[in-house]
Amino acid sequence: MMNLKDLGFDQWFETHYNALRRDDYDIARVSAVDRGSYLIKNELREVPAELAGKFHFRTKSPVDLPCAGDWVTVQYHNDNTEAIIHGVLPRKTFLRRKCAGENVDFQMIAANIDIAFIVQSCHFDFNMKRLDRYLVMAADGNVEPMVILTKTDLISHSELEQKITAIKETGAISKVFALSNITGSGFDEFQQVLTSGKTYCLLGSSGVGKTTLINHLIGQNTFNTNAVSATGEGTHTTSRRQLIFLNQGAMLIDTPGMRELGLLGVGEGVNQGFEDIIELSGKCRYTNCSHIREPDCAVLSAVTNGELGKERYSSYMKLKKESDYHEMSYMDKRKKDRAFGRFIKSAKKQMKD
Repeated sequence: MMNLKDLGFDQWFETHYNALRRDDYDIARVSAVDRGSYLIKNELREVPAELAGKFHFRTKSPVDLPCAGDWVTVQYHNDNTEAIIHGVLPRKTFLRRKCAGENVDFQMIAANIDIAFIVQSCHFDFNMKRLDRYLVMAADGNVEPMVILTKTDLISHSELEQKITAIKETGAISKVFALSNITGSGFDEFQQVLTSGKTYCLLGSSGVGKTTLINHLIGQNTFNTNAVSATGEGTHTTSRRQLIFLNQGAMLIDTPGMRELGLLGVGEGVNQGFEDIIELSGKCRYTNCSHIREPDCAVLSAVTNGELGKERYSSYMKLKKESDYHEMSYMDKRKKDRAFGRFIKSAKKQMKD
């Protein structure tokens, strides 16, 4: 029989759960999220769940809502076939992005991930700047990133080696897997990384082969796949974030392809994703160097002499500027929310008086 440890519940979560423990609460893990609907799983069963009214009311941001991989406190009802979610345990690690569109807030992707597999196709999808964004996202949430290159059968061996070299030159990747769903090459090496009780997450655009990869791992076509278009752009197959249990006991969170990957409040993540540039910046004349036009800027000098690639420098500057801009907008939003809250509280007090 499965136990909580098999679901990833280790001593770290046990310690935090003890602080929230109540006799009438149980613990479970969020196994799927789809437009505000939840599935939760414990050692015995998986059941649908909804948020307790009080919990939902005190939620101030989407980041506070449960996401795939979260551990939650729950109460079961209706003969243990349904549950109410009362709270979310602290997250050991997480993956999040800026909400799509103009909304300046966080959107949680997944939580309590051991390794994030960033999936890129060797054909149309390969994009180092998009990879940089995923690396910053992973660093922001303290998740170890690895890269999976799919559809390797569509390019030559020399082209594949060039892509792997470019990825490793970022300095942020410990492992690159080159896979082909057609020939099956690379899968044995990849499967050796998957460990029982550990949680992994697949990140990538639509059409890069995430769903096909999952079907290969579980040994059957459980999940539907859609063909990519003539332009090489994939169509959405996965529509919800869900926790999938593999035969060897590992857990894999599948996520829908992300057309937008905006970054918010990831200053430290940018630094960790571009440690080569941060190291260079320590040699600049000015401690607050913007690396744009200052004299004796070690970063600009490295670009000029070819030590630092122009594309990597451009990617760093763009991501840093974007993160700083959204962070200021987010802080302004939070200030307005707090001011409005104080106004409502004051108005209620005046009505009582």
